[in-house]
Amino acid sequence: MSIQFTPERHQKFEEIVARYPQGRQKSALLPVLHLAQEQFGWLSSDTMDYVAGLLSITPIEVYEVASFYSMYNLKPVGKYLFEVCQTGPCMVSGANSIINYIKQKLNIEVGETTEDGLFTLKTVECLGACGYAPMMQVGKFYKEHLTPEKVDQIIAEYRNQN
Repeated sequence: MSIQFTPERHQKFEEIVARYPQGRQKSALLPVLHLAQEQFGWLSSDTMDYVAGLLSITPIEVYEVASFYSMYNLKPVGKYLFEVCQTGPCMVSGANSIINYIKQKLNIEVGETTEDGLFTLKTVECLGACGYAPMMQVGKFYKEHLTPEKVDQIIAEYRNQN
């Protein structure tokens, strides 16, 4: 099966590209990568090549951007992506302990997904919530002032949704 946007997503792609001046379609790369990741779940090489073709840019231009930003997943991830901040303020506040606790609790390493496909653990740079450290993002939600007990509650909450 070849990589291709659904008709609805292709229309959204056209709307995104139309925001930028003629010949400057590369400026649409970030939102188009989001669009692709929403449809395909992650950004495979084939998906990035497809995006490059749509934007008339080289694949390496897409790879450079997708690999730079932690918001893009270059391999499949679980249904719930635990993105734990690992920058200074969070580390000083115990993020390393939280990362190790999640690894032990879910029996995975950073960058891995649980066998049931529910959880992936990822470390990321600053999420802009230093006053609430240690913290992580799950989808669009921040989980703040993390403790092992809070992590247990978060895991239970998401397991119960399935």
